[in-house]
Parts: sequence; structure tokens; C-alpha cells
Amino acid sequence: MTQHQSSTLSVPEVRAVPRHVAIIMDGNGRWASKRLMPRVAGHSEGLSAVRKIVEECRRIGVEYLTVFAFSSENWRRPPEEVSFLMKLFLKSLKGEVSRLADNDISLRLIGDLSRFDLAIQEMVKFSEEKTANCKKLTFTIAANYGGRWDILQAMRRCLIANPNLKADDVTEELLQPHLSMSYAPEPDLFIRTGGEQRVSNFLLWQLAYTELYFTDILWPDFDVSELHKAFDWFRNRERRFGRTSAQIAAEPMSDAV
Repeated sequence: MTQHQSSTLSVPEVRAVPRHVAIIMDGNGRWASKRLMPRVAGHSEGLSAVRKIVEECRRIGVEYLTVFAFSSENWRRPPEEVSFLMKLFLKSLKGEVSRLADNDISLRLIGDLSRFDLAIQEMVKFSEEKTANCKKLTFTIAANYGGRWDILQAMRRCLIANPNLKADDVTEELLQPHLSMSYAPEPDLFIRTGGEQRVSNFLLWQLAYTELYFTDILWPDFDVSELHKAFDWFRNRERRFGRTSAQIAAEPMSDAV
């Protein structure tokens, strides 16, 4: 497995087009409520937005796209909404996996999947296997995921793999391969729709030096033009990674995609 650079240990390559985009898709319920529709209708509409954003990221050269579909805290929502989300999740996996494979898009799921019904777990396994050799874009769905859970489970796996490990021997390099997203570079750009300005326990380890973009647009209305607004904002950010502006000026941004 490829060991990706840590932004706290070395300086990642800066590109005009972000290599990895992470998104919290917020505002589905509010979108529906504003239209006097059931909250669940917003989740169905949000699925269409996901499809458009995946297609555009693939087209413009984003290599990794990660979306927060269901947090470990979302189980606190009304039971009928959770039930609908589970059914929608299963339906969308069944309906989209062939489309992803045909477009050379690899699907990955991160999170504690043990709480999901067996049908969902089996469909996740099938979807990941069917798209395992796809190379154009890695599309990751975080489901029953939490950033603190991720760090804890990584530490547990690290201790199992290194039973004689001493406290002074614990390093980023030792822990990183056990994180849920060890297969991907850290996100360059984080996007949250819906007006809230927090990361909500999403990729806490991985977002250390990610650029954070917040928009009031509700997720079902977040289209390709809104995605490019976020990318335009990203291109104007000075990504220093602890260095000075003078140092940055001496290193022109790569236009690699």
C-alpha cells in the first residue's frame, strides 16, 4: 500500500486542481422543509447532487473525492429518517455501482459498517470488489464514521500489529497505515454546504492542513458551478504548511491535474 505524505512531516505538492476533495453534504432536510416537503425528500434530491459532483470531479482531474454520508452521531436522528437513509443507501449502491465501474471510478466505504444490516454490508463488499481496479477517481463514502473513532481504531490496530510497542516508539508513520483513509493523500480542500462552519468529527486527523470552504448553499442546490466557485477560492489560497510567504513565492504552484 502506498504511504502518502503527512502534511506535518513534509510539504505536499500544491496543485491548481485539488488532488483530494472532502465534502460534508449538509442541508438536505432544510432544503425539503423550505419547500414544505418531508425531510427525506431532501435526501433523495441530494443523491442527484452527489452524482453530478462525482462526474465533474472525475472530468476535471480530481483523484480522490470523499463525502460524509452518515456520521456516527446521525443515529440520534428520528428513527423514521434513519430507516429511510438506510434504504436509500442500499438502493443507491445497487443503482450506481455499474455506472461507477463504467466510468473507471473506484468506490470505497469507511466507517464502522458492523452496525448496518447484512444486506448493506454485502452490497458494500460487492461494490468495492466490482470497482477495485478502477483508476480515474477514488470515490469514498464515510458511513457510520467519526474522526475520533478513526483515530482510536487506528491506535488499536497499531497495537495489535506491534504487541511489544512502547509509548516512545509511537510515530505518525507507524499509526498512519491503520487509519481508514491510509490509501489516500490528505484532503487539499474541504467543502461544507448548508451554512454551518465546523468539521463535525469528520476526518479529524486528515484535515490538519486542509483548506476549509464553507457555503450557505444547501446540498441539493450545490451544482457544478458552485463546485467551481470552491475551486476558484482554493486556487487563491496560499498554502504555506508552516513556511513563509517569501518561500511560497519562490515555488510556483504546479498546474498538474
